[in-house]
Amino acid sequence: MIAYVVRRVALTVPILLAVLTLVFLLVRVAPGDPAVAALGDLASREAVEALRVRMGLDQPLWRQYVQFLAGLGRGDLGRSLITGVPVAQQVGSVLPHTLQLTFAGVLIGIVFGAPLGVLTALHRNRLLDYLGRTFSLAGLSVPAFYLGILLMLLFSIQLRWFPVVGAGDFADPLENLYYLVLPALTLGLIMTAYVTRMTRSAMLNILGEDYVRTARSKGLVERRVIYTHAFRNALIPIISVVGIHAIELIGSAVMTEIVFSRPGLGRLLVGAMMRRDYIALQSIMVIYAGFVVLLNLVTDLSYGFIDPRIRYE
Repeated sequence: MIAYVVRRVALTVPILLAVLTLVFLLVRVAPGDPAVAALGDLASREAVEALRVRMGLDQPLWRQYVQFLAGLGRGDLGRSLITGVPVAQQVGSVLPHTLQLTFAGVLIGIVFGAPLGVLTALHRNRLLDYLGRTFSLAGLSVPAFYLGILLMLLFSIQLRWFPVVGAGDFADPLENLYYLVLPALTLGLIMTAYVTRMTRSAMLNILGEDYVRTARSKGLVERRVIYTHAFRNALIPIISVVGIHAIELIGSAVMTEIVFSRPGLGRLLVGAMMRRDYIALQSIMVIYAGFVVLLNLVTDLSYGFIDPRIRYE
């Protein structure tokens, strides 16, 4: 198992380097001069040149790239061009909110999606199956920001059960959870739809296998047949879809944070784009890229724990 983990982690290094290189190049090949974008079109030539020197844009591209990697190695994300505050400090203040929202959405998706997928597979082409498929299709079709607005109209404005906007105080867990319910439900319902659909498909494939029929012929309790023999072998595709759409949830959290006026990486990213904060934009994109690579690594490692055969391939 240790060799499998080491190989997977080693493969992650060049992938992460490639992603960081892509972020570095995308920011620099974007149209316009970042110094002019930050200072405005009416800025003097001297002010623009001074900012270019301060940003290191006067240096060759390869030197900028080396300094970019060296800064990341030290944990230095640079300073915001607008506020002068270290970007790492800005990210640190909002990152817990984004992680909390994403984790809550994934948790809701797994807790409700997996059992619903199993039930729809066991009641194939019956009323429960039709209802589950309709729900999953609706969840796949509705954008996160639109679903958030609908939930806000119903539970915040009409019923007045939950607050409209805000994130609460981390020092007060109950208040924080109270503000988290609607945003997490927004992402969780979409995640539930994906997990339900994949679980149903995987279970339908597994339930027709010979070893499932053999387990039933031995007289095993149906619950044990379903959850020990069938569901366990269906976990690989389920884990795959959870990993893929957990990455998507990080992106969906951007619009969800804006709709509910929650602090987070999404609002920070949009703010950096609106203010043309070149340094902050690059750093936040690096953070997002890092999370994508990390989630892919965790998904790959999960395969090895679920199915030992994967470790030897």
